[in-house]
Amino acid sequence: MVLLADANLRLDAQAVDYVLLGVYFVIVLGIGFMARRSVSSSLDFFLSGRSLPAWVTGLAFVSANLGAVEVFGMTANGAQFGIPTVHYYWIGAIPAMVFLGLVMMPFYYGSKVRSVPEFLRRRFGAASHLVNGISFATAQVLISGINLFALGSVVNVLLGWPLWVSIVVSAAIVLAYTTLGGLSAAIYNEVLQFFVIVAMLVPLTIVGLHRVGGWEGLTAKIADKANELSSWPGTNLTGIGNATLSVLGIVFGLGFVLSFGYWTTNFAEVQRALSARNMSAARRTPLIGAYPKLLLPLVIVIPGMLAAVLSPELMQAKQALAANPDATTDVQFNDAIKLLIRDVLPNGMLGIAITGLAASFMAGMAANVSAFNTVFTYDIWQTYIRKDKPDGYYLRFGRLITVIGVVAAIGTAFIAAGYENIMTYLQTLFSFFNAPLFATFILGLFWKRMTAAAGWSGLVAGTVSALMVFILANSGAVSWFGDPKSQGPSFVGAGVAFVVDIVVSVLVSLATRPKPDEELKGLVWSLTPRNTWRERGEGWYRRPGVLAGGALVLTVALNIIFW
Repeated sequence: MVLLADANLRLDAQAVDYVLLGVYFVIVLGIGFMARRSVSSSLDFFLSGRSLPAWVTGLAFVSANLGAVEVFGMTANGAQFGIPTVHYYWIGAIPAMVFLGLVMMPFYYGSKVRSVPEFLRRRFGAASHLVNGISFATAQVLISGINLFALGSVVNVLLGWPLWVSIVVSAAIVLAYTTLGGLSAAIYNEVLQFFVIVAMLVPLTIVGLHRVGGWEGLTAKIADKANELSSWPGTNLTGIGNATLSVLGIVFGLGFVLSFGYWTTNFAEVQRALSARNMSAARRTPLIGAYPKLLLPLVIVIPGMLAAVLSPELMQAKQALAANPDATTDVQFNDAIKLLIRDVLPNGMLGIAITGLAASFMAGMAANVSAFNTVFTYDIWQTYIRKDKPDGYYLRFGRLITVIGVVAAIGTAFIAAGYENIMTYLQTLFSFFNAPLFATFILGLFWKRMTAAAGWSGLVAGTVSALMVFILANSGAVSWFGDPKSQGPSFVGAGVAFVVDIVVSVLVSLATRPKPDEELKGLVWSLTPRNTWRERGEGWYRRPGVLAGGALVLTVALNIIFW
């Protein structure tokens, strides 16, 4: 891999750019110190004492997802695949966010669980809980590495430090404020980071479009107009040549399994809603976040497309890869956002852009770290290793495991460095961990007959099946899964994991004894009274149903516009 400090990627930053970045780091650390004052118990550290308003948790919800995956991964997708990337938002996010707010949050928040794995323990028992706790903690360390690699690469570009030094220094900054203030520090920084990120992306998009002559100028420069300027059937995105199979992969693999698996069961996101002050605020958290999420493709996907036509190095790399997928290039699609910043922004705006990138990756990593320390402390350490200790013990241990998690993420950052498009890496992880978990959740939520044995056996079977798809696709043994360098194998793997999990869970449930109804109240749809979900005295515009309907209408409209 070519080091990002090479001359073709170095940014000509001036003193004012360094000052802006330094001021931002001071503010971030200051928020951590201020948040520490409100941390007096483990609940304060891990869930902000369940005291935050919906607008704060809503912005934090979407900002937590605005990490390297979003800014590096989606601009890389935009540069590589074009308009089909919008499926990750309007097919692969909004419907699932609405489902989380309307259906899932009442069970999470109403049962007063402290984490998603804890909900599994109440529904299925210890075996499912332990399997999910370990797999989730592992996934968060791996995903933290993605954000840390991206953050370190930005410091590498700016200062010319070796990549490993950049990663260690970047990790230390995130570690400082998450260890000090816990989830509150992470969430309030995520709100700040949301506005900083937007302040970077909007001018970058506007200046880039002006440089190419507007939207018409951009589309005129796209070489593969048939695939990159139409969202369907998205064969270039999936790597599946058959148009019908490609659409099925996007709708079922991405839009249903991967999307719902991520947004409804990923504790790094759900944790923001669990920190809300009441049931209504918890339900509104993902629904409020859906509105900025709807518009993000305009300032993330389009910049990726701009980079592909404005950067000479990326244009050459794209042409070389089109001719030979195994070709070695000087730059990768992951470099799209940095190349665009280098090529279109004047020096006076570099500081804002670099600070925006740093904010993005710190938000993503802090979300992963705060979810990791909560699950490891509550769901593994307290439940199975050190029970019945004073609350102060778990608060201290939570800070210690935060340090350990960040150190582990430094190691996994170099795994992410080996991928040309980190979105491909991430979707592979989701097919392993999120897809089978969603199958277990959705079946257990709506079918009270599902048993404890089915919970853990379905999870294991689903994960193993996704791993088998990955091995078969990357070994070349099966070609119809799609090109291993595309995201098609992940979509197929997610779909297979979901189906296998459901089949195994049903068969095992029919052969084992379920829990009595009394033990399932508040954990299964048919046994939970709906009147406990409503908050009295709310204005109509604050009702979850109204917010959800508005988000879905806008989603349909945008899908039609970019068809």
